[in-house]
Amino acid sequence: MFSRLREDIKSVFERDPAARTSWEVLTCYPGVHAMIMYRLANWFWGHQLRWLGRFVSHLGRFLSGIEIHPGATIGRRFFIDHGMGVVIGETAVIGDDVTLYHGVTLGGTSWNKGRRHPTLENGVVIGAGAQVLGPITIGSRAKVGSNAVVVKDVPAGTTAVGNPARIIDTEQAQKREEKAGQMGFSAYALAGNQDDPLAKAIHGLLDHAVETDRRMELLLKRLEGEGVCVEDELATADKFDPKYLSKIVD
Repeated sequence: MFSRLREDIKSVFERDPAARTSWEVLTCYPGVHAMIMYRLANWFWGHQLRWLGRFVSHLGRFLSGIEIHPGATIGRRFFIDHGMGVVIGETAVIGDDVTLYHGVTLGGTSWNKGRRHPTLENGVVIGAGAQVLGPITIGSRAKVGSNAVVVKDVPAGTTAVGNPARIIDTEQAQKREEKAGQMGFSAYALAGNQDDPLAKAIHGLLDHAVETDRRMELLLKRLEGEGVCVEDELATADKFDPKYLSKIVD
């Protein structure tokens, strides 16, 4: 249990730049508290102490605002950021290195017994407020955007946004994701058809950066073709400051 706790704390530092010390993470991060309570409740549940497992789970919900059914199956290095309002159902299966943000529901769509909750494979990221419903599978390293409602399988490595969720597979969307990654910022939680002006502004910024890079590369090739010597400082576009973008988003 303690080795898993050390892994959980390390995973927080890898995925949350606001984390400063291990003591702060251990004492002030509800996602870590929820996982400690879940592992205890899951142990009781696995040893047929079902009421005790549910009671410990209830205490964890009261203390952290995160509800994890003791019957759920959760892998290693699971990180819940902020956490308030997260609900994980009994038959949910979560792989390794999965990240959930606040308000996420891994819920069921049936009152029948048996598997009725989602399966999240390794490396999945679920944005704030997303609802993933039913016995569906979110493939490895897939992303689900904020406030999306997912009721169908999401292929590995793709991004799903909207209500109902749809897969982002256009060339422009892929270029936007690549540019966001280069800048140190992931726009996975934003959908282009949202009315949020901040979302539109960020998308416009990323699209403009992609187009500017394309034009710069074309211009440099033309100059080199004409035999014009281009200095090194002119051959590379100015670096975008991801910290500044993070301040805008925050």
